[in-house]
Amino acid sequence: MVLPIVAYGDPVLKLKAKEIAKDYPNLKALILNMQETMYGANGLGLAAPQIGLPIRMFLVDTSPFAEDDILEHEERAFLKDFKHTFINPTILEETGDEWAFNEGCLSIPDVNEDVFRKPNIKVEYFDEDFKKHTIELDGLAARVFQHEYDHIEGVLFVDKLSILKKRLIKGKLLNISKGKIIVDYRMKFPNKKRNVKKLQNKI
Repeated sequence: MVLPIVAYGDPVLKLKAKEIAKDYPNLKALILNMQETMYGANGLGLAAPQIGLPIRMFLVDTSPFAEDDILEHEERAFLKDFKHTFINPTILEETGDEWAFNEGCLSIPDVNEDVFRKPNIKVEYFDEDFKKHTIELDGLAARVFQHEYDHIEGVLFVDKLSILKKRLIKGKLLNISKGKIIVDYRMKFPNKKRNVKKLQNKI
């Protein structure tokens, strides 16, 4: 089932999400619904807060990057198969010199800006079967992971921009929060009166 994606301005996107247990209700069905939602919106990743659930889970599929001829063959091959569900993830290490890359977000349509991130990370997480893994990522795979990880920390990519950049896109962000935007996927626009405590208990 394709779910509506929560738009910029909704309080759930600013919450630090909570960990879930192996017996989280209907977990398999939720993951399938998130997959359908992500692919339906042509996304590279989707975090649970983006569908209104403040839980520490997100999906990643970097296969579209594999079509980029600019990348080296080895990285393209890795990105083609980098499709994972990350539950209760933790970033253990971030290393290297920060590099910029143009990012966007399904919750903030039609806004793309350069964001600086570390190129190498070591992460720990549980998969959909609650098996624990520790992996190292670099380049675009690391970036997509960091972008989605920010979501479960209550951080959006626009929060990382300079004051000047934030001023320049302020009007666009305001329009998104008011639903004054046309997208080709389902969106749920902010209700500022939503009870934050109820959101936090929605796990």
